[in-house]
Order: sequence, then C-alpha cells, then structure tokens
Amino acid sequence: MSKNKYSRSGEKQNKIQYIVIHWVGNANTSALANRNYFGNLKNTHKTSASAHYIIGLNGEIIRCIPENEVAFHSGSYKRNRNSIGIENCHPDWNGKFNDATYNSLVELCADICKRYGINVNNIIRHYDATGKECPKYYVKNSKEWEKLKEDIAKK
Repeated sequence: MSKNKYSRSGEKQNKIQYIVIHWVGNANTSALANRNYFGNLKNTHKTSASAHYIIGLNGEIIRCIPENEVAFHSGSYKRNRNSIGIENCHPDWNGKFNDATYNSLVELCADICKRYGINVNNIIRHYDATGKECPKYYVKNSKEWEKLKEDIAKK
C-alpha cells in the first residue's frame, strides 16, 4: 500500500516481540478486498486500520505493509509498535478459519517466529491486547486457540 496516515504511516517498528492474530470480521470476503479496504482509507478517512498480512480463503498471503513498519491493527499504541498483525479471512460468521487459511497462518507464523526469535507464547489474539472479540472463533474456543499455537510450535 502507498504511504498515508490512515493505513501506512511509514513509521519504523521497534523490536518485533509479538504476532497478533485477527479475523477480518467480514465473512466470505477475499484477502484482496480486505487489502483494498485498508488501502482506500486514505480516501475515505473513516478510521486508521491496517495489518502487515492478510491471509485469504485459498491460503494466499498478501503483504500490505513491510514488517519493519508499524501497522494499525492491535488497538494498542504500544503493541502496534512491537508486533506483526495478521488478518485472516473466514468463510462464515462463526469465524473459524478454513483449512487453507489455517495452514498458511501456521506457516507464516512459524516463519516469523524463527526470523525474530519469537516464542509461541507471544502469539496473541487481538482479544489479548484489547479485549475485542477478535478473532471471534479463537476467543470463544480457547482449546482451538491453544491447538493453533501448538501447530505453529511444531512447525
């Protein structure tokens, strides 16, 4: 995305210590549509929002912002400056990621953890940063959240 104050400020990150997992909150939409929503905020001025990555329903990964720049994803000034945000598409409103999205998320998180020396315990839900019900399925199903982190650790 091009630099703008609503979705990509260009501000440099601090040391990456966390990965924050999100759901797009818009069932059965594509990664590209969600990326375009972030990119269009420079025109609508609706809010400030973005993520480093969006994972689509077919497992495709779109990088919206370089990892060394701040994304506006966690709702926390401090957390935005030491984390990588990953939005995930979901087929329905229960919010569970399908297999393609899930598998790409596991691979991407494992790669980021290796590159930055992040412990799997520092992979958090948006909920853990602010209390927002995001990602919905993994807030409501804590055992599934723990399984996701175990799958990432295995990778």
